Amino acid sequence: MAAQRLVALDVLRGLTIALMIMVNTPGSWNYVYPPLRHAKWNGATPTDLVFPFFLFIVGTSMWYSFKKYGGGITTSGLKKVFKRVAIIFLLGLFLNALPYFYFEKLRIYGVLQRIAIAYGIAALLCMKFDYKKLTYIFVALLIGYWALIYFGGSGDVYSLEGNIVGQVDVLLFGKNHIYGGFGVPFDPEGLLSSIPSVATVLLGYFTGRIIEKSGGVSVAVKKLIFTGIILVIIGLLWDLVYPINKPIWSSSYVVYTGGLAMLFLAFLLWLIDMKNIKKIFMPFIHFGTNPLFIFMFAGVFGRMMRLVKTTNTDGESVTVLNYYYSEILVPIFGNMNGSLFFAVSHIIFFWFLTYILYKNKIFIKI
Repeated sequence: MAAQRLVALDVLRGLTIALMIMVNTPGSWNYVYPPLRHAKWNGATPTDLVFPFFLFIVGTSMWYSFKKYGGGITTSGLKKVFKRVAIIFLLGLFLNALPYFYFEKLRIYGVLQRIAIAYGIAALLCMKFDYKKLTYIFVALLIGYWALIYFGGSGDVYSLEGNIVGQVDVLLFGKNHIYGGFGVPFDPEGLLSSIPSVATVLLGYFTGRIIEKSGGVSVAVKKLIFTGIILVIIGLLWDLVYPINKPIWSSSYVVYTGGLAMLFLAFLLWLIDMKNIKKIFMPFIHFGTNPLFIFMFAGVFGRMMRLVKTTNTDGESVTVLNYYYSEILVPIFGNMNGSLFFAVSHIIFFWFLTYILYKNKIFIKI
């Protein structure tokens, strides 16, 4: 059961990485289909599920990899966790600095930094505490973060301008080192919002426990469906007073997306383990066996290609990728579908790389 179960997990991981690449690489940000955009603030589109799904998968994988520590923190385990946290965080900083290395405006946080922090804290908790204590910690993280948001903000405490998450990041790092894509300095991967992201990892960890202790795939699928539905309902009810919100990673968002991740994993377990439908998922298995490497490579590739210029039909100097979109794809598919195919072609390109790595049994662990 373990090997088959991990195949389903690899598929979910691969799907998540492929979607990360898709939503991050449209041909033009002016032409993106609504499901491939983040919600402007409150709410959750399919795109808003990608990152919490990945953290959920990190937690599920931890259940299996951390069993050898015997429920306690060891020197070797501690070194391994700290080393991985440092590498992932520094790679995130490196990615933010590319391609020009303007350190006076270097963004401190990012996707890889969030993964490093959430993984590191969750890893220490899972090595130190048993399941019962972890459930208490999980609830405390969500309730405590809600209280922090509610009592720590100003005005509309759940708004872009009033939430404490952005205020703390600006205070600690200054406006020049904070993400500015919301029109004001606010980082969706900031310091305080890392607290509930740890809870997302813990939900994945609990899911790994459910699967293993169920004694069979059929029972595991039923338990995940039941638990997932309950979590989605709780998240939607909580949303009435505490909005589902990715940028501040609200507690209702944690519960809602965690429930959906459970349901999706249950669906894959049903297809792959119970119905033995595997071949169509092979491309995602390829992605899932080198996830952080291919995400990092995709980021480096996109940033470095900004330096490669050519001339378009109007005689203007443009990047090669801009030329590919505007001069090749748009005339064939139009603006919207051309932008979509631009992203899809990136997925195909990076899949080919993961396929080569997979066939040569090269698995780059970060």
